[in-house]
Amino acid sequence: MDRISEFKALLAQPKNIVIVTHFKPDADALGSTLGLAGYLRRKGHQVHPITPSDYPGFLAWMPGHETVHAVQKDKPETLQHARHLIGRADVIFCLDFSSLKRIEDLESPVREASAVKVMVDHHLEPENFAKFSYWDVKCASTAQMIYELIVMLGERDLIDNHIANCLYAGLMTDTGNFRHNNVTAREFQVAADLTALGANPSEVARQIYDTNSVERLRLTGFVLSQRMHVLPEYNTVYMTLTAEEMRQHGSQTGDTEGLVNYGLSIKGIKMSVLMYDRKDEIKFSFRSLGDFSVNDLARKHFQGGGHRNAAGGSSKQSLQEALQHFLSILPEYKDALRKPI
Repeated sequence: MDRISEFKALLAQPKNIVIVTHFKPDADALGSTLGLAGYLRRKGHQVHPITPSDYPGFLAWMPGHETVHAVQKDKPETLQHARHLIGRADVIFCLDFSSLKRIEDLESPVREASAVKVMVDHHLEPENFAKFSYWDVKCASTAQMIYELIVMLGERDLIDNHIANCLYAGLMTDTGNFRHNNVTAREFQVAADLTALGANPSEVARQIYDTNSVERLRLTGFVLSQRMHVLPEYNTVYMTLTAEEMRQHGSQTGDTEGLVNYGLSIKGIKMSVLMYDRKDEIKFSFRSLGDFSVNDLARKHFQGGGHRNAAGGSSKQSLQEALQHFLSILPEYKDALRKPI
């Protein structure tokens, strides 16, 4: 981070701090949020973590999750309270997103707030909205960046086991359990130090990967057996889910997490896509291998973006229309998708 001394001075005295992360937060978003919240509370700050939506139940083990104020679309008072907290904040941390549109109904309140804004993120093409920015696309996770920021501030000793577990969860999941091509020696060094500081890798993995509901497993089986389509001419797999299919399987927030990755486990597949109906829009999850940039594809065609090999997008079309649009653009990428990984 540039101007680290000025940033350190900002946090030298107790402040009223809000931490915001992106819509439908994953383990990195919530882990970095709660890890940072724990650290700031140990420094004497008043901290209010806010999410623009609910989050998966399998993340509710994280220390401090009970302090999160989640905005719920069917409860207008939750948005009103979030606006109130944002309006009275001295400092607003924006974690794991680089564009304010990622926080949906909280975009205007945060943009218009008089508080000092701090962005910590690792996604491509950030929006310039913060006074202080710690942005590093080479970093595997935002949770790792929070760890490194605390170390930069000379306060590693304030990381206790609760903070370490939250940050380890974000690092573990955004590296695909240390399998993705964003893993370097740096990630293992951070993981080792978080473990030394009290993180419990086996328990974090159990909480995130081995606490499935019956409904989630049945939804996974349904998608893989009935809704997964292989396009060998494009080395591509796509999966679809309607709102009704999700309802029939009792789908909860987070139940589609990780589904898209199954496609990449098929030999020869270079891109995997999951598209599902969220009623008000169609959501896309893109994953790829090698040098094929799903970030570029998502930005060009689906109002999205993210990382080179992992991105998201959306469409206001129906699911069938969005699928047809996706299929229609594949010839544009055929040569790139056919190149060896």
